[in-house]
Amino acid sequence: MSGRTINLTARRAGNMSFVARADSGHWTITDVDVEVGGDGAAMTPFEHLFASLATCTGTDVLYVMQKKRIPLDDLRIELRAKCRSEYPQIATEIHLHYIFIGNNIPADAAERAIELSQNKYCPVTGQLAPTAKVTHSYEILTPDETRKRLKGQSGK
Repeated sequence: MSGRTINLTARRAGNMSFVARADSGHWTITDVDVEVGGDGAAMTPFEHLFASLATCTGTDVLYVMQKKRIPLDDLRIELRAKCRSEYPQIATEIHLHYIFIGNNIPADAAERAIELSQNKYCPVTGQLAPTAKVTHSYEILTPDETRKRLKGQSGK
């Protein structure tokens, strides 16, 4: 089975930072923490990996919900990864918490969209799942509930 080929070039852009450009023409920047010689000016490559997972699955979930004609006001994904202490410090557990925001969002549709993303569509999950236990949870909030929660988090 022949698949897609992705080409990318990364070049040093400063102290320990890199700029990477893909065939799409889009760029991204990485850096490392000051403690290991970087400037701490951008997400680390490892953080980019987890951002890729969250945004990949988020895109899938949005697509599935749109196909089902279920409108969302917002979708947030909180990710927590546990990594081993020895090198390479790969992730051993990754938990994704999806927060669906909108009115009248059916729980079964939200769960199904997540399952399709995690088990069928998201190539980043497919890449990570053989070495890390990937789990998920979700909640559905109305816009009013979201505002109350955010107000409570700001200490007001």
